[in-house]
Amino acid sequence: MPKRKKLKVLMITPYLPYPPFSGGQTRSFYLLKHLAKDVDITLFSFLLPDQTGQNIQELNKLCRRVRTFSRGKTWQWRKILFTGFSPYPFLVANYFSPALKQALRQELQREKYDLIHVECFYLMPNIPKTKTPVLLVDQTIEFAVYQHYVASLPWWRWPLKLPFYFDVAKLKFWEVHYWRRANRLAAVSEEDQKIMEKLSRRAVDIVPNGVNERFLKLKPLPKYRQPTVLFGVANFKWLQNKEGARKLLLDIWPRVKQAVPEARLLVAGKYARDFLYRKGFLPGQKDVWAGEVEDVSQTYRRSWLLLAPMASGGGSRTKFFEAMSLGLPIVTTPEGIEGIRAKWGRDVLVGKNDQEIIDLAVKLLRNKEQQRRIGQAGRRLILKYYTWSKSARALYRIYRDLSQ
Repeated sequence: MPKRKKLKVLMITPYLPYPPFSGGQTRSFYLLKHLAKDVDITLFSFLLPDQTGQNIQELNKLCRRVRTFSRGKTWQWRKILFTGFSPYPFLVANYFSPALKQALRQELQREKYDLIHVECFYLMPNIPKTKTPVLLVDQTIEFAVYQHYVASLPWWRWPLKLPFYFDVAKLKFWEVHYWRRANRLAAVSEEDQKIMEKLSRRAVDIVPNGVNERFLKLKPLPKYRQPTVLFGVANFKWLQNKEGARKLLLDIWPRVKQAVPEARLLVAGKYARDFLYRKGFLPGQKDVWAGEVEDVSQTYRRSWLLLAPMASGGGSRTKFFEAMSLGLPIVTTPEGIEGIRAKWGRDVLVGKNDQEIIDLAVKLLRNKEQQRRIGQAGRRLILKYYTWSKSARALYRIYRDLSQ
């Protein structure tokens, strides 16, 4: 039987997918890892300030070639003025790069690709006019994230709301525009799929987030002796994670601590400590630790529960998949579990308001049998639906369809 020819794909990502710290980086890295044997991928990516040549070398093991570009600092007058005097929103201005666009034009003239995979719509203005089919995968619905952020601003910041709402309107316009322009469109969850299909008036595939299969092979560890609540492991540059941590520390944790005085809280993730110090949560909070952890899997396995009072949905949360795969029970909100096929009360505990979240967390801390039961149900859910190998197979099928 003749060997199947490898597909040739040009992938563009908003950040180098290694090391896999954030949810988006984790997603791109593991999809690359699983696709490598069947697909020749050339990766064009922006380089974050803390990423190095060694990070690029790791990706060279998975990709045919890797090219990186500097995005520059977010808050630059050039980008602000570009936003103010153009129809584009700030998010697009932040990721628009003449250097990237020119490099892509030259690459497509020099090499023939089966398709272009664009991860996140705000990179689309960098794609030159081409006959090569374009697959656009949106990791979250960006306009909804920023719309929620602006709506949640306190009343005394009203002078900012009008220009922010105007930028959100531009964001929505261009996000929908590029959904309609791409040759194929994919979301990461059924909830996002429904919104994207309604606004774009076209079919949308699903390539869900997943979990590193290595986690599923790890054995349980003894729990921390002190009842330990985890928030994370997350990237605290992301609006939703900062908002969730702020809600937890101001409204939820003090009352959980009052009910379970011996409990402690771990706020784990990249930039976590900087964020909490900047907002004045440390060292004022007792029994609260914040920072990066060396072994993510160990932190999940030794904690008692993951408490995530997220106020907005969109996409699907990699940290939830990781926690569930290692048997860590989750207490969250309807918005927090959005995008995951979890049954409330069986696979995850969901509170619709602060008091419900507090009650569920306290009961779970006091009931080790319930911790085990919810944790095992979540693990079974991950095994059934959410592994990176399953997600990569779904993406590969789209590649095959689009390249024919």
